[in-house]
Amino acid sequence: MFGFLLGEALRDLRRAGRVAVSAVALITLSLAALGSFWLVSENLGRAVAEWRDRVRIIVYLKREPASGDVASLVERVRAMPGVASVRFVGKGEALETLRAVLGKDAKVAAELPSNPLPASLEVTPAAAAATTEGARRLLERLGALPEAEEVAGSVDWVERLAQWQRLLATIGLGIGAVLAVAAMLTVTTATTLVLHARRHETEIMRLVGAPEFVVRSPLLLQGLMQGLCGAVLALVALVAGYHVLAPRLEPLINLTLGLPRLAFLPTPDVAALLIAGTLLGGLGGWLARGRREP
Repeated sequence: MFGFLLGEALRDLRRAGRVAVSAVALITLSLAALGSFWLVSENLGRAVAEWRDRVRIIVYLKREPASGDVASLVERVRAMPGVASVRFVGKGEALETLRAVLGKDAKVAAELPSNPLPASLEVTPAAAAATTEGARRLLERLGALPEAEEVAGSVDWVERLAQWQRLLATIGLGIGAVLAVAAMLTVTTATTLVLHARRHETEIMRLVGAPEFVVRSPLLLQGLMQGLCGAVLALVALVAGYHVLAPRLEPLINLTLGLPRLAFLPTPDVAALLIAGTLLGGLGGWLARGRREP
């Protein structure tokens, strides 16, 4: 039975001709546009997550605490809301770090009469504090410490990057939705044309007692096949575009966002695109199924 229905659906696709091809092209275009924005958004999300892990807030201390007081100070700061971890950096360690940064010019630091660098606390914000509002509250808490001289650090730019990610995802969904509606209507038109072309055939099938499922199923299968073809073509276009553009863009991405390489869509997202295209075409065929031929 399925072989008969599939054969009828393939024959209906040939009958639809250029209208069916247009429907497949529109589905391909809508899913390729959605997938492209999705791909950019995924990589921006990786950059946001990576940079949030690197964000540090530095609390410069008025004076270096005694060795016995360091542990209690660190524990007190670690207990604050929005703090993931704390590391104490003594004056000596800060000077050694400066010498490492200076490299061959480290002898300049050796000529200093005394160590001018302050002791500090290196605070890693928790995920809840890695937002503009959360960081502001954490900076206020850290600045209120009696031992704090100055607090330096902000996650504003990370939050702006996250806002760009959300904006791109929204734009991609909007463009994909508009093109998807156009594709669905084209599939409906193609299926309706087939329904009209085979009206005498369907009337004969009903007269001889064929179930309505057998009469109408090829139309639904026709839409599903158009949707699947469009989804596969969109995926092929995305893979080809990724392999062509990614090697050229990765040096710039590494410099600006710190990502060593661009990642392609994960397997669940690829499956979602294929399923979305198939269902899109099937919905177009289903909408035409409800119409009665003259």
